[in-house]
Amino acid sequence: MAGHALVAGRRGSGYQTELSLSGVFVEPECGARLRVRGRADGWDAGRQRLEEIKTHKGSLDAQPANHRALHWAQLKVYGALLCQQEGLARVELALVYFDVLAQSETVFAETHSAADLQAFFAEQCGRYVAWAQQEQAHREARDAALLALAFPHADFRRGQRALAEGVYKAAVSGRVLLAQAPTGIGKTVGTIFPMLKAMPGQKLDKLFFLTAKSSGRQLALEGVEKLKTPPGSLRVLELVARDKACEHPDKACHGESCPLAQGFYDRLPQARAAAVQSGLPLERAAVRALALAFEVCPYYLSQELVRWADVVVGDYNYFFDSSALLHGLSQQNGWRVGLLADEAHNLLERGRKMYSAELEQDSLRGAKLVAPPSLKAPLDRLQRAWTKLSKSTAGEEAVQPYQVLKELPEAWMQALQQATAAISEQQQAGSAKPLEPALQNFFFEALAFARLAEQLDAHSLCDLTLRNSNAPGFAKSQAKLHTTLAIRNIVPAPFLRPRLLAAHTATLFSATVQPAGFYADLLGLPENWAYLEVESPFEAAQLEIKVARQISTRYADRQRSLAALVAQIGAQFQARPGNYLAFFSSHDYLQQAAELFAREHPGVPLWPQARRMSEADQQAFLQRFTPESQGIGFVVLGGSFSEGVDLPGARLIGAFIATLGLPQVNPVNEQFRARLEQLKGAGYDYTYLYPGLQKVVQAAGRVIRTTEDRGVIHLLDDRFARREVRALLPSWWRVEG
Repeated sequence: MAGHALVAGRRGSGYQTELSLSGVFVEPECGARLRVRGRADGWDAGRQRLEEIKTHKGSLDAQPANHRALHWAQLKVYGALLCQQEGLARVELALVYFDVLAQSETVFAETHSAADLQAFFAEQCGRYVAWAQQEQAHREARDAALLALAFPHADFRRGQRALAEGVYKAAVSGRVLLAQAPTGIGKTVGTIFPMLKAMPGQKLDKLFFLTAKSSGRQLALEGVEKLKTPPGSLRVLELVARDKACEHPDKACHGESCPLAQGFYDRLPQARAAAVQSGLPLERAAVRALALAFEVCPYYLSQELVRWADVVVGDYNYFFDSSALLHGLSQQNGWRVGLLADEAHNLLERGRKMYSAELEQDSLRGAKLVAPPSLKAPLDRLQRAWTKLSKSTAGEEAVQPYQVLKELPEAWMQALQQATAAISEQQQAGSAKPLEPALQNFFFEALAFARLAEQLDAHSLCDLTLRNSNAPGFAKSQAKLHTTLAIRNIVPAPFLRPRLLAAHTATLFSATVQPAGFYADLLGLPENWAYLEVESPFEAAQLEIKVARQISTRYADRQRSLAALVAQIGAQFQARPGNYLAFFSSHDYLQQAAELFAREHPGVPLWPQARRMSEADQQAFLQRFTPESQGIGFVVLGGSFSEGVDLPGARLIGAFIATLGLPQVNPVNEQFRARLEQLKGAGYDYTYLYPGLQKVVQAAGRVIRTTEDRGVIHLLDDRFARREVRALLPSWWRVEG
């Protein structure tokens, strides 16, 4: 805005800014009328020159050709409207590029006749009208299909109807619904079906189904497929992460490096049209096939197809992250959106991560090693400010391993901003040589940190940590080596609430969102949010639950209780051989228990979870659980096998949970506890108890998957007998002991 004002100030007194222009195009074949309106940046009537002003930094030689083409197209449309509005025969069009650093102008000017501009205008309008008519016809067909949509099964499962009614009512009233619905009732279909039914009446443009894991995306796609809408009436799109969609991970994302980026916009219209005309669900494999057929990037093709899709299935971050694609497009296009967030208990930790950032001093040192000479001064300045920051928080003798900062010192923040500005200017200078990876990574990390630092408030914690040492204090010379600054979000509500409010309606659902007030507080549900607890389809008689009052899995008691714990697991297996999962608080604890169990029960098949298992390894682990097999899988609570695992019938007949799942007591969690006590008056419950029991219930939910299943759960800790703990267990459980 300031750049535009400077350019306008250099023009004569007759120069008119923000010139309103308007015109009508009539499609010759169908008579469709299209009104086009806009504001041109400047009009010099004396020179008969219409200007479009674009501000920039760095050399214009680095400007992509498609950006320049877009600017000319915009200006030509303005020129056509001006000639039509003022009756001009011709006009001079000028693209004015204003360098905000040098405060200099580069002008590209062309003179066009009104006839040529009108032809260009008609061509663009014709394309738009054809697209708009196609989309209008699709919308009418889509809404007709959804109004006629029938539930895909003969009847609802127990509890499924109540869930569907809750989602539909929330959509009609434009509210946020938090729904706790047990596993086994068909939550995916039970939420997608009513939201789709609500779309025509509520004039919803898009349904975004958001998940925490890739397995959730697949369930959503299968759920839509079960509804069997007429071919092509519902456009369904899956979004995947860039690293999973990239065909050339060894190349950079621009036309000079990647062949699928070269000429992307030239081939995009054909690829997009083929995607729409196929009438097929645009799942990952389908998008990839289309992209490669037209030689365009699969990742960016899927992003372009969001505008054309009715249902988009993707990760939470596509809507809730600070630079979320789906939220940004919704705001830009004014879409009315319905949200479904699956496994919503995961949104708390994911939300915290989205609005947290770390910056390591080692990363700065790595950037300095590869930085060009022009960046030496600003990076050195930041290094000195960082060293001073470490010393100022330490006292005279030692730097503590972990310290909370009340605020980031102004001098350090200024040095960080100067460093990022210098790197940005280096990037925009038009140099043919890209940034070295170490420098680029530091640049992105620094930008993310600076953005969150500007929003730092009581909802987040700022701290300084020294890594790789267990000593109570460090000498100052050591303290310089491993310093990490972090902004840790504790309450994501201030960031997530605006996203929820941006949707017409949202349903957040999971088998474990209790206590509801805990999630409402931390996720930022709007004031008129509704809660629904769906009745379980399971009977208490299906699940035998036993509490081991004689066992303590507290850290100090683990060695003493290990023999009793192993004996109870072995006794259950001997009494009823079959497939079991045993959940432990850590890999170390798991390993200790597995070694002792192998010695005490050598004849029982034992399948311990390994550290850092790949997706293939995880699938191989689960494939051991067959209807005919017998054995015990030792796994970590809260890990890959605690949720999203479906082993019905004899594939899993019981579980042992040897922990309350409480997060580790450490300096960071203790700061969370203190801050949540200050903000919510429930520091211990919000930090330790509720998150821990949520993991326990999720793990236990692996056992009973259908109304025919029978199983047993052993809660191997005396604390499960406490009233406040039992209050957080599912109401349909009948706990013994």
